[in-house]
Amino acid sequence: MEPSSFFHWNGSPEIFKIGSLAVRWYGVLFALGFVIGYQIMDYIFKRENKPTKALENLVFYVIIGTIVGARLGHCFFYEPDYYLKNPLEILMVWHGGLASHGGAIGVLLALWLFARKNPKIKLLWLLDRIVIPTALAASFIRIGNFFNHEIIGKPTNLPWAIIFNIYRGGEIVGTTPPVHPSQLYEAIAYLLIFILLFILYKKRIWQNEGVPFGLFFVLVFVARFLIEFTKAPQAEFEKFL
Repeated sequence: MEPSSFFHWNGSPEIFKIGSLAVRWYGVLFALGFVIGYQIMDYIFKRENKPTKALENLVFYVIIGTIVGARLGHCFFYEPDYYLKNPLEILMVWHGGLASHGGAIGVLLALWLFARKNPKIKLLWLLDRIVIPTALAASFIRIGNFFNHEIIGKPTNLPWAIIFNIYRGGEIVGTTPPVHPSQLYEAIAYLLIFILLFILYKKRIWQNEGVPFGLFFVLVFVARFLIEFTKAPQAEFEKFL
């Protein structure tokens, strides 16, 4: 198929801009994941007669754990040499660069600290329930990646392949060939995982603690493993210029 026959995603990463301040789709969807996640956990806490004051503290722990973990994960997993030479850049989260696996580690540490400070809420009880909004938030974040024209897939001639813009310094410097929309594959996978976990929770299907948490990790691992075959390493962007 000719490149002209494929969908060219030309959407801007920015919703609007006031002076040098830009409001980006990624940031809005990231925040929306936390807002809806809070509503889901509020429903769970009330349903199971847990103190809502503890939930407010939990949100603080999760936000800090997510941002710090994701940022440090990106800096030291992907570009350690650069950030060791420019340590102040680590603090500049608004410049971009968050790693999902770093965020996962950060959240787990944050939940462990929260459970230690709140002994009435068991860590495993919390993990079994927080995976529900986590799956939904992960779906929103991958949609944000789609708006950012990042985490793209390998070239393909499949009918649903998409051509993305390549950005450097906020400017379009080229386009990709038709590639797999890997971000959307992941977004759909995480949304389905969220729906499944929420249904299981509503129907109280599981009896043993740890089952939802384990199921979440198995499903995410399988989804990531399969979708990884369609993903291009981020360095592949350079080949498209």
